[in-house]
Amino acid sequence: MYHVKELYEKYQETLALSLVAGDAGLARPIRVPEAHRPGLGLAGHLKEYANQRILVLGSVEVSYLRDLEEEVRKERIQGILTPKTPTVVIAGRFGPPKELIQFCDDTSLPLLRTKMKTVEFLTRLHFLLNEDFSPSMTCHGTLVEAFGVGVLIQGDSSIGKSEAALGLIERGHRLISDDVVKIRLREGSYLEGSGPELTRHLLEIRGIGIINVAHLYGAVCVRDDKRVDLIVKLEAWDDKKFYDQVGLDQQFCDILGKKVPFHILPVKPGRDVVLLIETITLNYRLKEMGFNSAKDFNVKLLEAIAKKQGQAGKTSESVL
Repeated sequence: MYHVKELYEKYQETLALSLVAGDAGLARPIRVPEAHRPGLGLAGHLKEYANQRILVLGSVEVSYLRDLEEEVRKERIQGILTPKTPTVVIAGRFGPPKELIQFCDDTSLPLLRTKMKTVEFLTRLHFLLNEDFSPSMTCHGTLVEAFGVGVLIQGDSSIGKSEAALGLIERGHRLISDDVVKIRLREGSYLEGSGPELTRHLLEIRGIGIINVAHLYGAVCVRDDKRVDLIVKLEAWDDKKFYDQVGLDQQFCDILGKKVPFHILPVKPGRDVVLLIETITLNYRLKEMGFNSAKDFNVKLLEAIAKKQGQAGKTSESVL
């Protein structure tokens, strides 16, 4: 559960926040990643009023409250603030009315003040809340960018994920994270992968140890995050297992409710894994552009079979 205290302590400097009143209520939960200005609610119209959002009062709202009579001002303040309101933030050049400070202290409702302008504060706050509320997970693997495509390389320990990533880096591609990849759902539409700050730009190669890719190959070969477009799972070659040789059946892996194209790549001595990953990536790009080699081949094959069957039918009729 995300609380007001976490928001305040984490972004106190970023959002230029200070605590004015209601410090006893810092444990209040923030249930939705949204903030709003009261609008009509401040004028007394509370039908379908959103009371679970962070409430932001700018200079216009504070000025409006100051022009009201004291009793009306208290009534309007009590109307827009409910037990479900997580916190109130005063933005702009005006300070909070004394009635608001008193109400927040009496109800243990955190009252914050920011030096930022209202619109700027709301923009930054929405971005930070979406960041913190985005669903996320951590998985084992190595994330690289190849030909502009985010490729997550997975597989059992010591199968060669880091070595494959090193080969891709040698060919001019980029490393995002090795060993541990944090995946976050962005805007409910796409997945973004990144790595822990402690191991950023580091690659672990068995027999060599930990190397810093940015130092060895330059800053152009690393980046902090990347959209996850494709998953390639490396596994030891099994002679008893059937591996797809045409590619008509596309497999997908479900991550945080999003389906990501998934490929199993069998590994054995003599196979150029780096070249194969590049080929998978380029083929993925072609499919995204509307070109599917497997389907094109299948159409041509069916046409050839139909043509041959037609010729065979004509030959049979001529014999008869």
